[in-house]
Amino acid sequence: MVGFPLLLVPLAVYNIIVFLMPGVSFADPIVKLTLMSGAEWPVTLSDILLASGILLLLLEIIKGARPGAKYLTDHLLSLIVFAAAAAEFLLWPKFGNSTYCLLALLALVDFVSGIALRARRGMAVAPAASVSRRARKAEAAAAEPRIEPAPAPATPAPSTPAPVPSAASVAESVLLDHPEPTVAQPAMPSPGLQPGGHPSPDGLQR
Repeated sequence: MVGFPLLLVPLAVYNIIVFLMPGVSFADPIVKLTLMSGAEWPVTLSDILLASGILLLLLEIIKGARPGAKYLTDHLLSLIVFAAAAAEFLLWPKFGNSTYCLLALLALVDFVSGIALRARRGMAVAPAASVSRRARKAEAAAAEPRIEPAPAPATPAPSTPAPVPSAASVAESVLLDHPEPTVAQPAMPSPGLQPGGHPSPDGLQR
């Protein structure tokens, strides 16, 4: 929704008074207010228009400070209002006074403040968008399943060749496994018997 330029209200009121009520004076006091000090403050029509313009400018700044409050069309309308007020101040004799000049300056402040607030909001949104983009990338990376590579087959350790026994140790082992043959001793004949003879009479008597 396009916002209505509030500064157009006092400028439009000024134009209505100038074109439709030419006998009305902006310098004549409308009302006189007595202050606490006892002084009288004469309030003129130009004072009322300037005060209303200042209050409406405050509302315009508050609207522009809200997130997403002002669009490009709003700034364009503010620029058109200021351009029309400046043209009337410079070209029409009835608008060449301090009151209308101050109203035109308020319209300029409205346009410049809206542009400044929009630029500041854009600079604040850019880092936030980059941070949120990085956060989304980190979340997406965390959500993706991680495929771990299969472990490489363990290579068997190279077997060390058995030590070759020396010739001396082989000979010793063979000698230990095969002991030397023993020579059988002949049986000793009995004292009573002699080979090839007869037994002695003494042996028979026993």
